[in-house]
Amino acid sequence: MSLEQLLLPFQFPFMQNAFWIVLMVGPPTALLSCFLVLKGWALMGDAVSHATLPGVVLAWVLNIPLIVGAFVAGMTCALLTGYLSHNSRVKQDTVMGVVFSGMFGVGIILYTSIHTNEHLDHVLFGNMLGIGGQDLLTSGIIALVVSGLLLLKWKDLLLHAFDPAQAQASGLNTGLLHYGLLASLSLTIVATLTSVGLILAVALLVTPGAIAFLLVRSFGRMLVVSVAVCVSAMLIGTYLSFFLDSAPAATIVLVLTAIFIAAFVNRLRTTRRHSRRARKDAPVMLARTAAE
Repeated sequence: MSLEQLLLPFQFPFMQNAFWIVLMVGPPTALLSCFLVLKGWALMGDAVSHATLPGVVLAWVLNIPLIVGAFVAGMTCALLTGYLSHNSRVKQDTVMGVVFSGMFGVGIILYTSIHTNEHLDHVLFGNMLGIGGQDLLTSGIIALVVSGLLLLKWKDLLLHAFDPAQAQASGLNTGLLHYGLLASLSLTIVATLTSVGLILAVALLVTPGAIAFLLVRSFGRMLVVSVAVCVSAMLIGTYLSFFLDSAPAATIVLVLTAIFIAAFVNRLRTTRRHSRRARKDAPVMLARTAAE
């Protein structure tokens, strides 16, 4: 394949916009995924992403920006989940499943009952190749705000993720951190709405952080690795989709999944190698201890 063919995707405006949206959406989703993985909130990302569907459909009916409806519905899901989990005996993951499935069901009913010439399929599956200037501007502003807040407060959020009681004892506003993280999650899903869609957004909110968690041990490096992996996978997936004639969002998810499997296999091999080395060194250490 010649150099001209390799550079062919960069010559089309719709592909250029797709690459730009990748560079905007990648960092905030990757940063947020690290906190979701540490807090065990993977299902929360899934819940909020699916729960935005009724908000999007109602926003279209009311002729208001779709992102407004998506954000309101996402925050409603997050707040309702928090309220029910704190005021009932049901565990949080169970509440998440009930709330998001209920809201997603409402969204599907609204989605199928409204007859319109405008296709809303991109809300579910994304439309990276149909992104316009307004979409780039909206996603860019949201990405800048969310990434800035997460990087500014990452140490406080880290303490809150590991030990909320200690965070409160240290004088941190744990309520503000909790709902600030939920608001960042909702905003990030709104930013990914026009690109990867609601169904595949959860992959961007979980997989990069999971990959980084397997590769590094410190949280600072985890943030860096997560962003690098997410942006690289999104660029590669978008580039490959042009030649494979496949959906960019789905291709990105497959690339992320392949990287996760490779990271998991590498971690498994490293763990087994260390275990074998420890078993070999055990008799020597026992002998030295007995001699002393």
